[in-house]
Amino acid sequence: MSLALVQSRALLGLRAPPVTVEVHLANGLPSFTLVGLAEVEVKEARERVRSALQNAGLEFPHNKRITVNLAPADLPKDSGRFDLPIALGILAASGQIDGARLAGWEFAGELSLSGELRAVRGALATSLALHTAETKGEAAGVRLVLPPGSAEEAALVPGSAVWRARHLLDVVRAFLPTPLDDELPADAGWQRMAHQASQAHAHYADLADVKGQAAARRALEIAAAGGHSLLLMGPPGSGKSMLAQRFAGILPDMTVQQALESAAVASLAGRFAIERWAERPTSSPHHTASAVALVGGGSPPRPGEISLAHHGVLFLDELPEFPRAALEALREPLETGHITIARAAQRAEFPARFQLIAAMNPCPCGFLGSAQRACRCSPDQVAHYQARLSGPLLDRIDLHVEVPALPATDLLGAPPGEASAAVRERVVRARARALARQGCANQALQGQKIDTQIALDAAAAQFLQTAAARLGWSARATHRALKVARTIADLAGAQSTQIAHVAEAMQYRRALRGH
Repeated sequence: MSLALVQSRALLGLRAPPVTVEVHLANGLPSFTLVGLAEVEVKEARERVRSALQNAGLEFPHNKRITVNLAPADLPKDSGRFDLPIALGILAASGQIDGARLAGWEFAGELSLSGELRAVRGALATSLALHTAETKGEAAGVRLVLPPGSAEEAALVPGSAVWRARHLLDVVRAFLPTPLDDELPADAGWQRMAHQASQAHAHYADLADVKGQAAARRALEIAAAGGHSLLLMGPPGSGKSMLAQRFAGILPDMTVQQALESAAVASLAGRFAIERWAERPTSSPHHTASAVALVGGGSPPRPGEISLAHHGVLFLDELPEFPRAALEALREPLETGHITIARAAQRAEFPARFQLIAAMNPCPCGFLGSAQRACRCSPDQVAHYQARLSGPLLDRIDLHVEVPALPATDLLGAPPGEASAAVRERVVRARARALARQGCANQALQGQKIDTQIALDAAAAQFLQTAAARLGWSARATHRALKVARTIADLAGAQSTQIAHVAEAMQYRRALRGH
């Protein structure tokens, strides 16, 4: 009768709580029992582990009663990430490897039937959790073993100690009862990963491709400088999608922490690619997407499109065509920057600090107000179409801009627009002013900081009060106009928010034509 303990980690949202894989071999009727609130894919590990051990030439204890416990028992476990620690636990309990040498190591990896290791999702989140625990003194000196693909992700975390193993035998060789050097000769199978301090410049589509549309380009620049959300309205083919798809290219470069957070969410969903490291994501869900697809959900909870756009852009084309429930679910994360998914069995929280860029036609046919084609929609149809967007949601969108269709003569004869690099320089300077003044982007100002950091002139304050009363603005709409005005002042290099800045900000909160 023998017992072995192997350390691993589960995934719960962006958290990766530790899991102890306990393996007990006892005499009795041969069986293989796996307990500890395991999902179906974890329970299937029994067959994968059995075949992997046999095909790798290792001994599987057929004549023993095998009990595997994934502790703590009340923590849900999913995916095949526990295959490798279960296999190592069986080998340690049967004396084929030295169980004492497993102390200070954590393992995760899915086994193929031949014993090769396959990548698992959430490797970056696991490495981040381990790094955080080490910073707090809870897991000092712990080393992580992962399969190819996952190990490269985990090595992006500064200060991480990550080893890559391609096959179960590579791991076994490192923990044989006969002590070997801790640093085995580097080969294709067992290798310590160097910190992947990749600084490759992100590649975005250039704003120079968009000709004309000076008002929309100005609104994009303001939105990027202050972190504001933006609604583009115009007929089909006017360039709304082109503008939105180039918005990420004028945002400031991501910090290392922002890149890690964004990549960790993508890793949870299995969408991370190292070549897109430090590239701001642009998430563009189809208008048939459900509320769960947008904000996340499922069992276990998975991140939705708003979390996959963390520190990036969420582009919602054909905004009124989205289900009403999906759009209303965006209200809270637009304000808070995170989403909490609560289910009966568990609760998970995901970051969702994205910039919303939405696009819509002004009416069902799309040509309301167009100089090229006449609109064939009745006033009732226009009103019904625009009423699909609730007032509270529109209140949370800072900038509303019309994007008119360009005549063919202007489109073909116009020179290329200003390049993204030039616009980004102004955006970076404006963001730097805001960060030096208040420590956050203007859009994130809350409470008393709005009064203390806006630096509103007396004349500008009186002008805004009069306009807000006449237009029937809510307190939220007034505050958002103030934040936009402060961003316009930062772009101009002004110390205070003046009446010209407020007047321009008000132009970006005009009502929809049909309302």
